[in-house]
Amino acid sequence: MSTIKQRPIKAVLNFRRMASELVLSTSSHIYTELYNNPNFTPPQAPAPPVDQATLKSANDALAAAIAAALDGGKKAIAQKNAQKEVVVKFLFQLAHYVEANSKEDMTTFLSSGFTPKSSTKTNTPPVSESIRKIDPGPDSGQVLVSLMKYPDAASYEVRWAPLGAGGVPGTWTIQAIGNVRPAVSISGLTPATTYVFQARAVKKAGGYSDWSDSITRVAM
Repeated sequence: MSTIKQRPIKAVLNFRRMASELVLSTSSHIYTELYNNPNFTPPQAPAPPVDQATLKSANDALAAAIAAALDGGKKAIAQKNAQKEVVVKFLFQLAHYVEANSKEDMTTFLSSGFTPKSSTKTNTPPVSESIRKIDPGPDSGQVLVSLMKYPDAASYEVRWAPLGAGGVPGTWTIQAIGNVRPAVSISGLTPATTYVFQARAVKKAGGYSDWSDSITRVAM
């Protein structure tokens, strides 16, 4: 008699791609759900690798760094990013701890506050004929743009502009791209601002394809 092997439950670990504010919100939620949880305290499980006081102190420091960086000072922003990394590393440790001690029980895993990865792989359709997807980058004000392959393309171009009043794009910025892989990193965007993105191919025979349909994203 054959048995079906259950796939291990894994946590979503995209913390570095989150804005600092979202990392703080996520960490605060996990702090509330994980500690004093009977599923993750002795004798049911060993103590978490990051204790409750340490995570609270890191969260408080990140909250203070976020507030200090609101004026846009480079030193304050660097401190915010450094403190975000401290919290992220703690979340990685706690996520792996939960994976190892949830006994492959989804209810137990969910009680920790972490989000499980989907066990079913799905193919996400591209957002336009030229742009496959636009994801937040690892840093604030950064996005990663993945393009669709265009037949006989020598290279590609991506352009973006802030979305102005009445839905009219502002001044366009253009960046040349050699190939569709890896995703191109676009930096220097203003967080909480909506941008319009378009792409086109530079043809080997000369000339360009049409600019793609506009895709809007809010910079984080």
